[in-house]
Amino acid sequence: MSLRPLTDAWRSATSRLIIIYGALFAVWCVVLLGVVQWETSRYLCGVVDQMLASRVRYLEGTDPHHMRATVEAASEIDVQGAMWMGLFDAQGRRVAGNIATLPKELDEDGVVRSLDANFASPTRTTTARVRGLVRELPDGTRLVVAKESATIDGIGTIIRHGLLWGLSLTLIPGVLGGVLIARGPARRIRAIQQAMEPIREGDLSVRLPVSGVGDEVDLLAGTVNTTLAEIERLLGEVKGVTDNIAHDLRTPLTRMRTRLYRLQQQFEDRPEGEQLDACVSEIDTVLSRFRALLRVSELEDRQRSACFEDIDLCTVLRDVHEFYAPLAEDRGQRFELELAGLPALRGDRQLMFEAFANLVGNAIKFTPDGGAVRLIASTSLDGGARVDIADTGPGIPPHEREAVFRRFYRSDETRSKPGCGLGLAIVSAIVRLHGFSLSVGGNEKGAVFSVTCPAAA
Repeated sequence: MSLRPLTDAWRSATSRLIIIYGALFAVWCVVLLGVVQWETSRYLCGVVDQMLASRVRYLEGTDPHHMRATVEAASEIDVQGAMWMGLFDAQGRRVAGNIATLPKELDEDGVVRSLDANFASPTRTTTARVRGLVRELPDGTRLVVAKESATIDGIGTIIRHGLLWGLSLTLIPGVLGGVLIARGPARRIRAIQQAMEPIREGDLSVRLPVSGVGDEVDLLAGTVNTTLAEIERLLGEVKGVTDNIAHDLRTPLTRMRTRLYRLQQQFEDRPEGEQLDACVSEIDTVLSRFRALLRVSELEDRQRSACFEDIDLCTVLRDVHEFYAPLAEDRGQRFELELAGLPALRGDRQLMFEAFANLVGNAIKFTPDGGAVRLIASTSLDGGARVDIADTGPGIPPHEREAVFRRFYRSDETRSKPGCGLGLAIVSAIVRLHGFSLSVGGNEKGAVFSVTCPAAA
């Protein structure tokens, strides 16, 4: 499994739920086993404390003259070696028993306490934790009774080991199972993301994949597919109506223009001729807009990409520079061309020429006389090509940089210039058809249009 799918699996909602559940389960297990260990230790400590109290009561009831022998006998009959008993005089010297020294950690109040002090005798020494008590007898001697708590500690160790084994045997398969469970939805989400790419670029004929399982992902994909189908239908109807209007009106307008032109020829030297000439110019403007609309519709037909071939972008840009250099020179503008070694691109040479020519033409049109226009081509970071068209015109405000690519959009500053507001829409359609990206930047000192072209696969 590669790193990216694993990362996607861990970032999925299923994985997060599994992690949260696993964490809660682990905390609950720790709390549960902690309570079990605490209750077990408390119970066993109570049993030991009762045993010690019974032993002390037995020894206290012994004849003081026989106390030493009784303590010695009691310490010797401890077969398991877990009991410690000692009798000490008022000065703390050992009198009898298997405890070498009086433990200072225990108070002489007869209360059972736990301590880690080493108990030593001539024959053995313990380092285990013990529970014991010290009772002062009426004659001033001190009786010490203690018992090792190895059993209690051993049970606690067993419980802790059980906790670790239980968590490992539960969480590890759970995590692995969660990763396997999350891979399926993550794979389907990646397939949906891949299907959304052409939709984002404007191809509404693509549909999201449906697995047929009928889960929530399929329900969402089905809803999106239904919505896409309806949007495609509505846009198709609007586009069809627009194209039909543009196509049907071209013929009568062309006939009207022909008749007006003939009349204008008859009244060429009269005032009526000037009016007729203005009418012919207006009809030419309308016809050019219709042609531009039909051109945009033609470019939005993605089937045209089937005839793409490898093109040399440097040659296209040189042709654009050669074509517009005289116009820039007439306006006293510097028209600079900067080229670098560019990779081969898949596309339509004529369409690419049209797109860059449109951008350069706009730059020259909106740059004042004596300004500068730069056509710069460079290699992008991903190995493709990047073309920038920079001018020293008024620039495009940030809030209008998305709107300039819409059909018929013209800002207040550009309405005085000739045009119909469809040039950048055509450029945008050509760029989308090729799978390239188009953006606009710059500032008040000029605009910069950038076309990023990925390398051919």
